[in-house]
Amino acid sequence: MTTTRASGAKESAGLLMFRRPGGTIEVLLAHPGGPFWASRDAGAWTIPKGGMNPGEDPLDAAIREFKEETGFDACAPFIPLGSIVQRGGKTVHAWAFKGNCDPSALVSVQTSTEWPPRSGRRLTIPEIDRARFFTLDEARRAINAGQMPLLDRLKEALD
Repeated sequence: MTTTRASGAKESAGLLMFRRPGGTIEVLLAHPGGPFWASRDAGAWTIPKGGMNPGEDPLDAAIREFKEETGFDACAPFIPLGSIVQRGGKTVHAWAFKGNCDPSALVSVQTSTEWPPRSGRRLTIPEIDRARFFTLDEARRAINAGQMPLLDRLKEALD
């Protein structure tokens, strides 16, 4: 879900879970569900994120969306990563937190999408179909290009 403010700008908020096994930074990225994304890999992965409700604090929205999209809990402290603007114009507000989970235990909320486009047929799909931990180098190849600065900001914050 994406929130559109009165200005017409789309905004969402999300969390980037990280862990440091053996001192190496690894981040949890999510792969969008549905037929459009099914065969896409490089550049398709994202931080778990979603829209903000009217008047909702962006960090509160990020925590809620992380739980809805992954089924995993997020815990403080949260490291602010700032905001980025993706190619389509959506602003993403992001934070990082240290945590761990079993990506195979992911449970995502369901959403509805029209497929094929303009067919009038609706499919129910998971918002996220899988998640995985990536090293920062692997994540740079996998993540949506517009979100790459979030990886750099996390590394900077942890150095």
